[in-house]
Amino acid sequence: MEKLVNDFSFGLFFWQIIIFVLLLLLLRKFAWKPILNAVNEREEGIKNALDSAEKAKLEMANLQADNEKLLQSARAERETMMKEAREIKAKMIADAKDEAQEAANKLISNAQAAIESEKKAAIAELKEQVASLSIEIAEKVVKDELSDNEKQLKLVRNMLDNATLN
Repeated sequence: MEKLVNDFSFGLFFWQIIIFVLLLLLLRKFAWKPILNAVNEREEGIKNALDSAEKAKLEMANLQADNEKLLQSARAERETMMKEAREIKAKMIADAKDEAQEAANKLISNAQAAIESEKKAAIAELKEQVASLSIEIAEKVVKDELSDNEKQLKLVRNMLDNATLN
């Protein structure tokens, strides 16, 4: 029995090795190449995906750098525009102040000229009234003086005396 078990074990072992070798040959002929091709394709796909991811990462970094440059440019442009706007505002305010000052000076000079003109007119009118009153007073005094003959003679003598003395 021992021999039978040994023969059976050896036969079984022999046939298992032959089947295993045949299986390996069959697998090598029909399955090994497709499996290796599939593994190689998968490896190539993964490699391509990694390369694409790396390219995308670089492209994103470039885009971020470009975006940062655009942002800085936009900020600089905004600052320039704000500075120009402040300068324009200050200029407009200064111009408005100058115009207002000029208008005020013009109004003041016009008012002074009007006042001076009115003053001269008032003085002229006052002189005219004083002259008119003086003439009226002189007429009344002369009438009063010349109404009496005695006073007329006295006035003429005084005038002659003054004329001869001079």
